[in-house]
Amino acid sequence: MARITLVNPRFDASYWGMEYALPFFRRKCNLPTACLPLLAALTPGEHEITLVDENVEELDYDQLAKADIVGVTGMSVQRARMREILTELKDRDVFTAVGGPWVTVREDYFGDLADVIFVGEAEETWPKFLNDWKTGDHQYRYEQVEKTDMTKVPAPRYDLLKMNQYMFGSLQFSRGCPFQCEFCDIIITFGRRPRLKTVDQVIAELDGLLSQGVETAFIVDDNLIGNKKEIKVVLRRVIEWQEKHHYKMNFFTEASLDLADDAELMQLMVDANVSAVFVGIESPNEASLRETKKFQNVRAGGTILEKVHRVQDAGIDVWCGMILGFDNDDASVFDAHYSFLNDARVVQAMVGMLAAIPKTPLYTRLGNEGRLGESDEAEYGTNVIPQQMSRDELRDGYVKLLRKLHVPSSYFDRLDALFLDPKFHLSKTRTKHWRKHPLVWLRENTWHMVRATGIYLQLMRMVPEPELRREYRKRLWGLLRKRPDPVIAFIYLIKCAIHYHVHKMTAQMETRTRQIVNSF
Repeated sequence: MARITLVNPRFDASYWGMEYALPFFRRKCNLPTACLPLLAALTPGEHEITLVDENVEELDYDQLAKADIVGVTGMSVQRARMREILTELKDRDVFTAVGGPWVTVREDYFGDLADVIFVGEAEETWPKFLNDWKTGDHQYRYEQVEKTDMTKVPAPRYDLLKMNQYMFGSLQFSRGCPFQCEFCDIIITFGRRPRLKTVDQVIAELDGLLSQGVETAFIVDDNLIGNKKEIKVVLRRVIEWQEKHHYKMNFFTEASLDLADDAELMQLMVDANVSAVFVGIESPNEASLRETKKFQNVRAGGTILEKVHRVQDAGIDVWCGMILGFDNDDASVFDAHYSFLNDARVVQAMVGMLAAIPKTPLYTRLGNEGRLGESDEAEYGTNVIPQQMSRDELRDGYVKLLRKLHVPSSYFDRLDALFLDPKFHLSKTRTKHWRKHPLVWLRENTWHMVRATGIYLQLMRMVPEPELRREYRKRLWGLLRKRPDPVIAFIYLIKCAIHYHVHKMTAQMETRTRQIVNSF
């Protein structure tokens, strides 16, 4: 029997982290990492396992040192903190195992700080390692020969996390993406053949999240619709589950832009109460999209703008990723991105500079061209040396664009253009269901009104800038005059909180009071 502790290191403030907004909701983290509770579920019952998310609780190194094995995971943005933790644990002679996205693409990054590393998926290698450890004959490096059979993946142990400290829950339906974007490491780690869980697995995870009090969950699939035929089967069962539970769960997820080409799929997502979808738009510059092999965004069926509006018209809020610094981008790209996002009425846009992740085709190509600036990556926020502008122009243009997009007038003009549009209806199917059940309608609207009031009072109490408080009040009253809906008001106030987070983060970057935070 081994005493095992699995650690997720803290994140520095980032676009999606919502660190400056979390106090408004009395939460410590936006959502739990999916791998910790999954690894716990994969651990044989003979072992004692503890999960520690540093984003929720402080690390106690004295306690960690008592474990037989400490596992540390992390993405590229966590790598510096991972190194700090591993260094401290090595000084205490603690046996450490490292896995996750970063060590998968940079196996040598931690040197001799780790006793064991896991490359790629670990559903098979984690139990194998534990058996090897028990016999005293473990390897240094573990990597699965075959991709994980998703139909055999157990339900994550969410009960081992402090779920009441997270804004949202998380769950996964599938892995893999059929596309070939040059910059993406997802297809390196998970492959291009989407693999799905069974509908029974998905329903069991939904039941588990609901039992933990989770009412909003992020479906973390990197492309939920990678296999459209199979995901439709899953969504139909999710719809049945939602109807049974009176649409208690709200979802947001990630999908490719070809979602707009499938009216049936969009309707199924609406019926399953997927209220928002993150789409990798990347650029309004078609030459840049072709350069990076983002061919799914330049297919026939309308312009990118028309496709975004098609998804919005279906009743789904579109969030998006935008990238600056492709080879076909010159200094005009910043204004082009700003104009596109305004025309698209996209409020939440994760804008970032192109970054080359090890093992990706982009990393290989730029390495061969001598265009990897890794030694001064911290100064510029990216390791990519652009072709048609200087690194200073790219970095400064990125910060100015992010700032410009979050000037209150710009941000809320985009928000109001969408939310005050009488043709835009979020969660249409849920609303229709509630109206058929008056007591449910009353309960849910009352609850959303209470929560919206609470967020509003927190914003008015905790936002220090009076001009921002005035802007939030003015915009909220404008919304309520035209759409006096407690659910819409609740979502609108969440977007106010997100605005404050990004406003504060970008202001710090603009004045250089913090290091450049690249979204990619």
